[in-house]
Amino acid sequence: MKRLFQLVPIAIGMATTVFLASCSDDDGPVNPGPNSEYVELSGDIETQTLTKDKRYLIVGQTFIRSGEVLTIEPGTVVFGDKRTRGTLIVDRGGKMIAQGTREEPIVMTSNQLPGERDRGDWGGLVIIGNAQTNQTNPNIEGIDPPVTFGSNDDSHNDDDSGIYEYLRVEFAGIELSPNNETNSITMGGVGRGTKMENCMVSFGGDDGFEWFGGTVDGKNLISFAMWDDDYDVDFGYSGNVQFGLAVRYRGYADQSESNAFECDNGPNDNDVQPYTTGTFSNFTVIGPIHEGTSPGNNNFAYAVDLRRRTAVTITNSVFTGFPRALRMNQPSVYQQYAVNENGYIANNIFHAPNEKFRAGTGVEVDNIAAYIEAHNTVINEPASQDGHEALGLKQDWFFGTKLTNQYPANPNYTVGEGMIASGASFDLPKFEEANRAAFFDTSVEFIGAFGGTDWTDGWAEFNPVDREY
Repeated sequence: MKRLFQLVPIAIGMATTVFLASCSDDDGPVNPGPNSEYVELSGDIETQTLTKDKRYLIVGQTFIRSGEVLTIEPGTVVFGDKRTRGTLIVDRGGKMIAQGTREEPIVMTSNQLPGERDRGDWGGLVIIGNAQTNQTNPNIEGIDPPVTFGSNDDSHNDDDSGIYEYLRVEFAGIELSPNNETNSITMGGVGRGTKMENCMVSFGGDDGFEWFGGTVDGKNLISFAMWDDDYDVDFGYSGNVQFGLAVRYRGYADQSESNAFECDNGPNDNDVQPYTTGTFSNFTVIGPIHEGTSPGNNNFAYAVDLRRRTAVTITNSVFTGFPRALRMNQPSVYQQYAVNENGYIANNIFHAPNEKFRAGTGVEVDNIAAYIEAHNTVINEPASQDGHEALGLKQDWFFGTKLTNQYPANPNYTVGEGMIASGASFDLPKFEEANRAAFFDTSVEFIGAFGGTDWTDGWAEFNPVDREY
């Protein structure tokens, strides 16, 4: 996503109503059955609890305002209304307690029938907090009435917007115009008092997770079959994320170019601080290229795209299947890494079947290559089964030529051997900084998101297109 999104204003008053909806037969484990009543949520909703014995529908722009708390029981399914572009917005000072369990995750999904759901069916989840950003009074355009997020200092960095755990967000994110879309989960100035663990986004109409500033941490995140970027970082985000998975579908890529990571510092190249210094460790990225060099869609671009003074740290991760490993798009990016050492791209394995690096105007590709290859392993050869096995990747982790509903229902992501089975390092100065040292599990030995345990097992859903809810 290249700029803050704009939602089409919808005139819906405060309401919580019930109506009958035509639903398909329901044989899922956490919902009340066919032709059940929807409980409609719209406008400004008051403190309440959603229970798994009911079906809920987000209609239009729906707000959890300051002082209000929306609690969602484990196993509850919430639907986003396609007709009104339903979007759930946690405003500054509001909270959502969406604390599912491995056995009973909370699901937010499209209200379309099984087999008819598609990316961009509804607006997704927006979380707005008070934590620091590097912009002055930024707002998420188009929300009516307008709301701003974040603050200009670090006094609110422990801000708490709730709990998001064992949560799936499916088919969210709406393209309103080129390069102007909602995401599956959008975070604006969200503070580290917020808990975000074991969250999955799938078949989104734009980015998977996007952080506009803030300090919120995260663990065990999954971005599956996104349209644009998987993990998008902007506006001075300074939190931490450990253990993340991204899997790409060959047919889905945005005209703005789709990447696994897109990292920015602001809407321009001004020297605004705090810099975007989010620290990401132990990610497994499975791009669209399963064999050979063709991604299936030429809008796929980079495993990591670094833009406009960003200084993120990405380490202990494996990237495969994107045409190119990395781009540094402005001289200010190169300075953040090779000169000022505000960020690190280190101890990663990049498999770039087509091209290793690209550079923007004023940046020398040879300088990027010298920096990245001094600190990472970069493999430049066509993708093959032998190559995947040497890395420690399994064939069924790739979409390959499979259709959207043909990915394994319960893939086994454990790693027992290969290059990624060992080699993790936590020696970078970043891991000694305040608010980072206590967060990361530095005992893991593996590169990427998985060792001998598959933390996706039991709660993630890799075929939501046909899933009965």
